[in-house]
Amino acid sequence: MKTKIRTILLDAARTAFEKGFLPSNQVPEFEVETPKHEGQGDFSTNFAMVSAKLQKMAPAKIAKSLIEAISDTPHTPLGSVLEKIEVAGPGFINFFLSPGAWHPVVDQVLNQDATFGASALGRGKRVQVEFVSANPTGPLHVGHGRGAAVGDAVGNILSFAGFDVQKEYYINDSGRQIRTLGTSVWLRLQQMQGKTVDFPQDCYQGDYIRDIAKEVLDGRGKDLADADEKQGVEICARFAAGKILAGIRSDLDAFGVRFDNWFSEQSLYDSGRVQTAIDNFKEKDLIYEKDGALWFRTEKFGDEKDRVVVRNNGLTTYFASDIAYHDEKYERGFDRVIDVWGADHHGYIKRIDAAVVATGRKSEQFDVILVQLVNLLRDGNPVQMSTRAGEFVTLKDIVDEVGKDAARFMFLSRSYDSGLDFDLELAKKKSADNPVYYVQYVHARITGILNKAKDEGLIDQTDFNAGSNLEKLVAEEELKLIKQVAAFREQVEKSAETLHPHVVFTYLMSLASAFHAYYNRHKVIMEDRSLSLARLSLVLAVKKVIRNGLTLLGVSAPERM
Repeated sequence: MKTKIRTILLDAARTAFEKGFLPSNQVPEFEVETPKHEGQGDFSTNFAMVSAKLQKMAPAKIAKSLIEAISDTPHTPLGSVLEKIEVAGPGFINFFLSPGAWHPVVDQVLNQDATFGASALGRGKRVQVEFVSANPTGPLHVGHGRGAAVGDAVGNILSFAGFDVQKEYYINDSGRQIRTLGTSVWLRLQQMQGKTVDFPQDCYQGDYIRDIAKEVLDGRGKDLADADEKQGVEICARFAAGKILAGIRSDLDAFGVRFDNWFSEQSLYDSGRVQTAIDNFKEKDLIYEKDGALWFRTEKFGDEKDRVVVRNNGLTTYFASDIAYHDEKYERGFDRVIDVWGADHHGYIKRIDAAVVATGRKSEQFDVILVQLVNLLRDGNPVQMSTRAGEFVTLKDIVDEVGKDAARFMFLSRSYDSGLDFDLELAKKKSADNPVYYVQYVHARITGILNKAKDEGLIDQTDFNAGSNLEKLVAEEELKLIKQVAAFREQVEKSAETLHPHVVFTYLMSLASAFHAYYNRHKVIMEDRSLSLARLSLVLAVKKVIRNGLTLLGVSAPERM
């Protein structure tokens, strides 16, 4: 609908110039927005104000000239699309659309079905979204769950908005933490064999380490019989990492998260890419030696200081493999790379951005989403939940208790820039207080209405694709509902542009609210058959948009509840 208003304005500006109302035919960048207050119309534009300098006229005078031109334009006579136009404030032009201008939206939804709301915003640009990427050293916790929901939804939304998206999990299967994992399992294994062992604080303490050690002993005891400590730690590390990664895959699958690619950090070392990246930057004098270590000149690219890539003991840092990894991403042909990290990685952004720019890419091709912490509550009180891991609440615990849909919807209920209070009891309630129930219930309720209409012979099928008697939809709540439906594509594009999936969450809550307000005041099935068919068309459109929005967030749209 905004596109139609823009077209009306551009046609009016051309007409106003041709009739001598405006001295210039130049058109500056202008905005068409939905006003916050209903009394300001359906749409408002700053066209007159941003044109004032160019036209050398007062905004109010420009606005009046445009309105006069619109009235004289045969393609957009007042009454067919526009009910009225008025000038407000310093020169805003407010447009009030006629009811008939909104009715085609219902037909669009019914015809476009699962593609309604999609757009070509991305123009096929290739985007990689890398998220979760937790070290395979322990189960996924609740914080990983929020990152998983955010990353998956961002990928879905970008794809729906016309981008070519790949979702990737980066497996940190190399370096110090994997060695620590192997040591932890090896030491627990020694304890199981009756040996007295000091268990360092920097080793992994959870009960899951004991479980893995027992599995190693049961399955690979012969391999370890003659192994020295170094070999034993290596065997334990590989077994444990593989076991934990399998658990991570299973937990993510149960959470509805599936990746297009799983990328191994170790492969960067095996292929020589890490050393190649270091050598290339040495040749460009971007890596230098100091105190026996190799340093990257990240300060040159805006970081607060230079960063070590190879320690003085010859071991590479995680930064070294991250340099090679991000270079490899762009070599695969991605126009843009989006990393989803925990909030504690804030200080890491500048150095990766420096590495990206140093390889000849633009900073705008790299984005980082920082996901803030989750406060887990039960009836408003902080949760102290006992888990197998001992130290934290796992994602599996959450999904097992409240279900995938509730978990994902709650994780996406606020901007990831803010901390999130996740109340387990609220997520399980079957009431309007529970956001996911509030929205899913609309889909299920409409399914029931359509089934009843079919049973009563009003319709032949519950998924017809052409609106009936839409001119009868003139009630205030009906028009509000159609306007909410019409706003879906705009909200999807806003979500894609800002990389904020909670925009879609907020939209779904508003649409559900508009439906509940409508349903509480108007019967859908009634004696007036023609009006019933019109209202059935409207609620079916709402059902489809609810489903499309929930799908973007990775949440199901149940037929009954």
